[in-house]
Amino acid sequence: MTIPLDQLTDAQADLVARARTIAQNELRPRAAEWDQRAEFPEEQFDVLRKAGMAGLTVPVEYGGQGLGTFEACLVLEELSAGCLASAMTIQMQVNGPPRVIARIGTDQQRKEYLPRVADGSVCFSIAMTEPQAGSDGTALQTTLRPHGDGFLLNGEKCHITGALRSDAFLVFCRAPDTAGPDGIGAVLIDRDVEGLAPIETEPKMGGRAIAEGIMRFTDVPVRADQIVLEPRKGSRDGARFLIRQFNPERCGNAAMSIGLARSALDDAVAYTKEREQFGRPIVEFQGLQWKIADMATAIDGARLLLWRAARTDVQGFPGIRETAMAKLAANEAALMVTSEALQLLGHKGYLTRYPMERYVRDAFGLGIGGGTTAVLRNMIAGEVTGVRVSQRKS
Repeated sequence: MTIPLDQLTDAQADLVARARTIAQNELRPRAAEWDQRAEFPEEQFDVLRKAGMAGLTVPVEYGGQGLGTFEACLVLEELSAGCLASAMTIQMQVNGPPRVIARIGTDQQRKEYLPRVADGSVCFSIAMTEPQAGSDGTALQTTLRPHGDGFLLNGEKCHITGALRSDAFLVFCRAPDTAGPDGIGAVLIDRDVEGLAPIETEPKMGGRAIAEGIMRFTDVPVRADQIVLEPRKGSRDGARFLIRQFNPERCGNAAMSIGLARSALDDAVAYTKEREQFGRPIVEFQGLQWKIADMATAIDGARLLLWRAARTDVQGFPGIRETAMAKLAANEAALMVTSEALQLLGHKGYLTRYPMERYVRDAFGLGIGGGTTAVLRNMIAGEVTGVRVSQRKS
């Protein structure tokens, strides 16, 4: 179930081969260890950093490789087939805030951050979700108020992927006295800024090595040169941008879902060829063959949708409709494939000494982060019908 190299350029195929070698030789052997320790895979990130993976999408003039969302997805699928947590260490680097900085940041912001992203010396997280603002992303309450020559940031964020390890954050906030999609903007802050409380984490079901943080801002000073998109009362530009900038991350999420599902299928197929019952290998039973056929079809279908999405470009980011379809298909493929694969392994799939139960746990998280499958369906329907129904109580 590997990536079809004959559909890629020589450079892309070489990139996939390099990522596959790292995934199988360096990442997969220690994947269970990082999950059990619930500890950031620092050594694995260092391997990826030295291989130049952190700077895949950073423009060449800032020390990166200048590649696009498509190449990032190729790499993320391969890496997650070896170790999802390790793939997630570079997801925010190649598909997160650095893409925003490169696209709409100031020259100063690009010079300050992008070379350090490229060499892996700075890690980024995106801080958007709040206790009352999950699927309803525009319900955020974190406020940026003018203060002297700059601003003060106040509010709380939760479920921030990688927050405990990150050095810098793209924080979405709003102008005072605004609500809903009105007055949303984004700022850059560093981890050591005054007024940011110690980041807290909570144990979680899957993706354990990449902790999610709770961030509290109390009069955090923000300079004017840290503004990426100033929140302005009466403007919905920030809300529209908030949706678009998530699309590379959603493509990366889909790629990791496919890689995870691919590993589950490969492990299950290998097992069914070895396991014998009733005097023959269980792979020969029609019921199991049909399951395998459905699993393989779901993976290939999701990958085709992802490749389409990753190759679109709407104002510098992948298209909304294409991205939502790809993530929906990939998330649901990961859930179905990992669950069926666990069944194919029988009780062994349920044991923690085998990776299958970890695949199942991780698949659930991918289907929640970056937009739930329910929200994605609403987005797709709105794009298809042209009827975008607000879920907000009037």
